[in-house]
Amino acid sequence: MITGKTKLIAHLGYPTDSFKAPLIYNPYFEASDIDAVVMPMGCRPEDYPAFLKLLFRLSNIHGALITMPHKVSTMDLIDEASTAAKIAGSCNAVRLDPDGRLIGDMFDGEGFVRGVMRKGRPIAGTSVLVVGAGGVGSAIAASLANGGVGRLAIFDANQGTASALLDRLKKHHPGLQVSTGSADPAGFDIVVNATPLGMRRDDPLPIDVNHISPSTFVGEVVMSAQMTPLLEAAKARGCTFQVGTDMLFEQIPAYLEFFDFPATTADRLRTIAKLV
Repeated sequence: MITGKTKLIAHLGYPTDSFKAPLIYNPYFEASDIDAVVMPMGCRPEDYPAFLKLLFRLSNIHGALITMPHKVSTMDLIDEASTAAKIAGSCNAVRLDPDGRLIGDMFDGEGFVRGVMRKGRPIAGTSVLVVGAGGVGSAIAASLANGGVGRLAIFDANQGTASALLDRLKKHHPGLQVSTGSADPAGFDIVVNATPLGMRRDDPLPIDVNHISPSTFVGEVVMSAQMTPLLEAAKARGCTFQVGTDMLFEQIPAYLEFFDFPATTADRLRTIAKLV
């Protein structure tokens, strides 16, 4: 039941028909007796800068979840961004601090890393290849760097995009061993597909799976299918892997902490979510 005391969390993007977050957060709020609601709000790009500022003038606004196409543009509209958001060059959560300043963070990478670690795979000291240096790839790279990886390789079909991410990583993590230029997965402890390849069954594989060791952990960000062709190939080679939706569920506890709500686990969220 939404009342005049309900804390409002806006879910901002355009279009809204594919939004999944309300189907996870709201059942959790209801089950936990938390007086809050996630409300989808479709906002076109041309209206977004003015709308975001006005949104946070509301007396009952608690925060905002940010999704496409606004993650990048939000960086120019907030007063303070986390290191993860600065490296990613994008933001997917905003809250209002007591002084009225807008604080932004990025949790896509945090969700991915939490999922890997919950499966018993360490991050610190490992060698990782991230294929795809766009928004989600940059966020994952930022969280991997924060987690203390020993070596990080970035590949993107657009070398300029990969180089820009490398520069941001070096700026905020000057001691990190980071390189760009190759998608060869040989010799890496963890390999991440952070590209859209795999959304369609006829997509080419993002990497040469014949070069993956059975001991390599393979992570996926594509959520349209539980088992993408890459994960099927990795499984056939004996690799441990992580499906794309794990990143979504694992980041929500981090969001809840950011918004100062009671914490929970990804497993509990899975049991009460009403995804269709």
